Amino acid sequence: MTSSWGVLIIGALLLCSGAPAGGGSADQPLRFTILYDNYVHKEGTQADWGFSCLIEGTEKTILFDTGTKPEILMRNVEVLGVDLARVDQIVISHAHNDHTGGLAAVLEKNPKVTVFFPVSFPAEFKAGVERAKAAARPVDESVSICKDVFLTGEMGSSIKEQSLVIDTPSGLIIVTGCSHQGIVNILEKAREIRDRPIRLVFGGFHLGGKSDAEMKEILAAFERLKVEKCGATHCTGDAQIAMFKKAFGDNYVPMGTGRVIEIR
Repeated sequence: MTSSWGVLIIGALLLCSGAPAGGGSADQPLRFTILYDNYVHKEGTQADWGFSCLIEGTEKTILFDTGTKPEILMRNVEVLGVDLARVDQIVISHAHNDHTGGLAAVLEKNPKVTVFFPVSFPAEFKAGVERAKAAARPVDESVSICKDVFLTGEMGSSIKEQSLVIDTPSGLIIVTGCSHQGIVNILEKAREIRDRPIRLVFGGFHLGGKSDAEMKEILAAFERLKVEKCGATHCTGDAQIAMFKKAFGDNYVPMGTGRVIEIR
């Protein structure tokens, strides 16, 4: 169900009464707000090549990636009424400017955060975070950063990247930056961290240029891994996004700047 405010609510059957087993609660749903993306969803926001997503309802409020241009990120933040002072943690997926470009502007607004980034980042990145008076946390292996929220740790070879995994009562939610190490590899890694069904995966899948035959193999892997819902965006590729939409039907979750996803 969508509303004029662009909120998509995904209902979830709680596995037990009382306190839920994973992130979020019956009173406070998980809420994902797309702040930066290649596509516009909400009128008044601006699209640009890059990605950023605000995650609320977990133990800590998390900003995943920061887009490319700080002025566009801050414009979207203002239009969407986002309070960056409430952010506790920032996760940077990989060392490309379309995911790190807005970080300095965010830290200027709120330096009282911990920034998690792959350990292979240049030393100057860590130094810059510390100069901004924020806490810098290089990440090597998979790690829990707050209750029921995990990072995959560095994956890949030439381009090293991490993704975020949230364990919820209804299954895993996986957020990706660009998936340079392969979206299927990320899904399999998430299942290693928590052997749970995959409720939703969204973000950049980096599949532009993949042939129809290659895409069929990827979609078959999604089916094998029993991915329930999918939202492909950013660097995935328009033709490839269309294939995900067709394959997932009503279980495809549209993305774009200003899109809000609530999971109860």
